[in-house]
Amino acid sequence: MKHLVFRTILLALAPMLNRASATRPAFRSFLCRHDAVVQIQLKDASIARHFIIAGGKVRSAPGIHGAPTVRMVFKDLATALAMMKPNADMGEVVHAAKNFKVMVIGPDPVCVWFMQLMNLSQTSALQMGTPQKDASTRYTMITNGGPLFVYVKAGRILRMTPIDFDDKDAASWTIQARGRQFTPRRQATVAPHALAMKSAVYSDKRVLYPMKRVDFDPHGERNPANRGKSAYVRISWNEALDMVAGEIQRQKRVHGPGAMTIAHGSHHQWGNVGYYLSALLRFGNLIGFTRVAANPDSWEGWYWGAMHHWGHSQRVGIAGNYGTVADCLQECEMIVFWSSDPESTNGAYMGFEGTQRRLWAKELGIEFVHIDPHFNPTAQLLGGRWIPIKPTTDPALAQAIMHVWVVEDLYDKAYVDERTTDFDAWRDHLLGKDDGVPKTPEWQAHETGVPAAVVRALARQWAGKKTYLAAGVAGSGFGGAGRGATGAQWARCMVMMMAMQGLGKPGINMGNLQAGTPVDHEFYFPGYADGGISGELQWNGNAVNNYQKMPHVITVNPVRQLIPKQQFPEAILQGKAVGYLWDGLATELQFAPFEYPAPGYSPIHMIYKYGGSFFSTLTQSRRMEEAYRHESIEFVVNQSIWMEGEAQFADLILPACTQFERFDIGEWGSGGGYLQHGFNGLNHRVVALQHQCIEPLGESKSDYEIFSLILQRLGLGAMFTEGCSELDWVKRVFDASDVARHVSWKEFCRKGYFVVPPEKPGLEPAVNFRWFAEGRVKDIAEPQPLPSQWSGEFGKGLQTPSGKFEFLPETLRRGDPDNPERPVLNRYIPAWEGPRAADTAAKFPLQMIATHSRYSFHTNVDGKNSFTNDIQDHRVRVRGHAYWVLRLNSEDAAARGIRHHDLVKVFNDRGAVICAADVSPMVAPGVVKSFEASAEYQPVEINGETVDIGGALNILTSARSQSRSTSSMAPNSCMVEVVVWNEHAVQRKAA
Repeated sequence: MKHLVFRTILLALAPMLNRASATRPAFRSFLCRHDAVVQIQLKDASIARHFIIAGGKVRSAPGIHGAPTVRMVFKDLATALAMMKPNADMGEVVHAAKNFKVMVIGPDPVCVWFMQLMNLSQTSALQMGTPQKDASTRYTMITNGGPLFVYVKAGRILRMTPIDFDDKDAASWTIQARGRQFTPRRQATVAPHALAMKSAVYSDKRVLYPMKRVDFDPHGERNPANRGKSAYVRISWNEALDMVAGEIQRQKRVHGPGAMTIAHGSHHQWGNVGYYLSALLRFGNLIGFTRVAANPDSWEGWYWGAMHHWGHSQRVGIAGNYGTVADCLQECEMIVFWSSDPESTNGAYMGFEGTQRRLWAKELGIEFVHIDPHFNPTAQLLGGRWIPIKPTTDPALAQAIMHVWVVEDLYDKAYVDERTTDFDAWRDHLLGKDDGVPKTPEWQAHETGVPAAVVRALARQWAGKKTYLAAGVAGSGFGGAGRGATGAQWARCMVMMMAMQGLGKPGINMGNLQAGTPVDHEFYFPGYADGGISGELQWNGNAVNNYQKMPHVITVNPVRQLIPKQQFPEAILQGKAVGYLWDGLATELQFAPFEYPAPGYSPIHMIYKYGGSFFSTLTQSRRMEEAYRHESIEFVVNQSIWMEGEAQFADLILPACTQFERFDIGEWGSGGGYLQHGFNGLNHRVVALQHQCIEPLGESKSDYEIFSLILQRLGLGAMFTEGCSELDWVKRVFDASDVARHVSWKEFCRKGYFVVPPEKPGLEPAVNFRWFAEGRVKDIAEPQPLPSQWSGEFGKGLQTPSGKFEFLPETLRRGDPDNPERPVLNRYIPAWEGPRAADTAAKFPLQMIATHSRYSFHTNVDGKNSFTNDIQDHRVRVRGHAYWVLRLNSEDAAARGIRHHDLVKVFNDRGAVICAADVSPMVAPGVVKSFEASAEYQPVEINGETVDIGGALNILTSARSQSRSTSSMAPNSCMVEVVVWNEHAVQRKAA
């Protein structure tokens, strides 16, 4: 009977393919890509049929063909039936492939085509999107800034809007607080850069064709010194792909493993398939590459500092926010926003979801304090007390507040006695018993610029009220003051302060109402950092939260050589570098240095660049110019959507399309990986099919297709794709998630999104740290610490050697006990670049801080002539050029003769950038405020001086790590001077 079933399947295959070809133009177009003879058979040839595909038609005949193009051979009948039946169990399919129970033999491009053709026969009939009355189609999209409806007509995007939820979508949660009910709006909110994506898609800066540097010849003179100077010429895709594949092979043959590195930014376009931790990593693992070991550039102070006091290594040193929205609204009396501006940073991906919750807090009479050198948009919206502070001096202010608590007996003694260790030593340090310097409000006043009376008043008010500390982006960590030379000191102080006030008790916690909503945390959908299709089990969250759920073949990169990201230029220019690992598996892993090059491996000679620009995200980034031009770098390929940043330093540019031009799937705000349950920053969990809204512009292709085409030339395309298109992988993710239990694949493709129901009453998440404050077993549903990392009874205590909060961290005492820049006892050490660095401050008296932009996401959507260029808080157009904005205090501007929107040169010994001045009282004297991550890097030579007119302010920041024995950025430790720039003529770049 089973033999008959298989024979019937084979007999019906050709008519089915012909019927699809006749009725579905997209399928017919794909079918016509190749003429081929495909043999499908059992290994013993007891059942066999061959298919002749030519001119878009398919005919078949029984038996073995004499010279098939492709052979699909099944070990046995059971395997054949499991794989050939409609809606096959992908677990069985992958298992058969891994164990060679099925073999697809033939030219790799044709093998990939045929397997994708079989899948396309099932998917090409699906209705994508929802037809509208105006003859447009409404599609859905998840972006870094939130979820969108995308309206398309005649193949062109008309508009993009935030998703509005309808009556069929899940209900919203409600929180009861102080006699009131709070329910969020029935609409997704998005960040400004999400709404700017249409103009970025149609930007005149799109790279639409493969481009080769005019003076680069892979078979002759390569002229590396001309990178960033030479023009480009258009070439064909075949020429470009052959060049990349040939160079990969040459690098292995001539130099050996590790000769190629893949360099990428920290973020790229949204999606579980196309993200760099997914498709790019799978591609890299199949060819082998030297990994650029990224420093934790969102968690610097928390990973290298706070983690040692309270654990949370799998969150890279920050805490979760479970249950904190309800607890804050119900119990809290004051929120201290310390270097925290959620109205600008949007919790990274959350749009303006937290805004309504913070306004609820204001309605309830919760008081606000803002400690920041800048009177930021959060302070402007909410009001309250603004305490301006000199950048990098925050630890001094924190220690002075704690001094007042000790002297005036304003801390929680019982909590400290029961839940912490070594407080006596910390108390003695605050009192000056160890160094003779009491850390009084007067002691800190000259350092921070905050009057002693203000410090005492704040300390008393804080201790007298149930207070939430909002530190950094998420309120419980990330960014902010953690990105300066004293970043680890600051983050350590933040958690120490909360330990003194009873962290976890009602109304006493960390957060800024940006996260901690009562959503369903157990509903399963993988985050973008959970590995996607990578098959990698080490460098993402795949092993923890994706691999066993979504069937796919694992991939392994055998090259163990690493380059520390912050020393990437030095690794090339000096031929060596030393770094410290970012690995959240355990606290102790950060202490062991690694060296480049590793024994037995070649130094890198080829750079495959992908995603955002290092010129705007790497400190002291002009180092990259010399590195790119170094003679040891034989080939640079840049896979880019827009001509910006580093693309202009490539030998070959491969045009990638935007996420609006390909399929993907994702959940709004769900990072996964080291951001478990990050979606609880949202009012509604939203999973969306990221429709291919339009065809790729020009000759651009999706990242996935580019990787596939390169690998097909290396015979690895079938391994990479597993026979899947991007839409097929999307289906795998969908089927493996809990979404498939609630909505059909057909309906999901049409509507495009699913709203996860909120947690049922009585099942809301417990409040973070409440279990610790009350000495109970942990009741927070997060997979950390690991079972072996509990020092006492399983589930009780923190991830520290003692299980308690440690004022003198034992892990630092064991792992790095003699480091004067990161002492076990958290002493205040003034920044190595700041007002106390006399020689530097004399020449460059202004402190520059460059935070994340409110209007772009790293380099995504900035520049490109998108409408963000028209926002004067972001860029200001002067004489036709859109200049980056630099905000400075009115007094500092007057002293320099600078008027509002004058062009100014901001500079130090590392370089100079031309900006438009924003003269304002909203920044403290002595401080200039701007944004990091301009997409544009435009060096020009004016009267013998090279200046950047693109806004790449990271050329001014120091490459030095925050402290010895760490790989940590400190971009907010940067001294500059600002002068009026009167040049009118801007020449072409000549860097």
